[in-house]
Amino acid sequence: MSSEGVSDASVVLVVDDEPQLAELFAAWLNDDWDVRTAHNGEEALAAMNGDVAVVLLDRRMPGKSGDEVLDSIREQDYDCRVIMVTAVDPDFDIIEMGFDDYLVKPVANDELTATVERVYQRREYDETMREYYSLASKRAVLETEKSRPELEGNEEFRELEDRLTSLRKSVDETIDGLNSHEDFAAAFRDLDG
Repeated sequence: MSSEGVSDASVVLVVDDEPQLAELFAAWLNDDWDVRTAHNGEEALAAMNGDVAVVLLDRRMPGKSGDEVLDSIREQDYDCRVIMVTAVDPDFDIIEMGFDDYLVKPVANDELTATVERVYQRREYDETMREYYSLASKRAVLETEKSRPELEGNEEFRELEDRLTSLRKSVDETIDGLNSHEDFAAAFRDLDG
């Protein structure tokens, strides 16, 4: 990411109960972001403020879980993007979770940094676009982890697809302005694939 793309208030909060992993992720991001680390849910919430643009959040931590931290972040109306970075294989429970993207560990440097940049750029989208990208990401994650019969047999997944179809109609109205945007094109590839 170029330095002009990141403002002084562009903080990435890395939350992982494995300090070495949190520090590794921070090292990968340090050139382009102001990075904070937290090693449990309580530290994560204490580190949250309006400057945090992106949170990398582990799901399984002692004490307050990543799921609980995510709920607290959303309840407190922080305007940040959240990427779950976890060894927990995704299940249908992710459909209702308020994250923006989901990465399964182990994660490579280029995958992590590209995902942070991509979700950071989404902050400028309206709520419909953000919901659309979040749901498209959840669909893509579940499609890589679940069989077609499992997906087709799950009511929550069918509702997710219905919601995506509905949102796509709203999103179609903005295609002309975003046609060249890589993230936008990728989301439609995920849906059509």
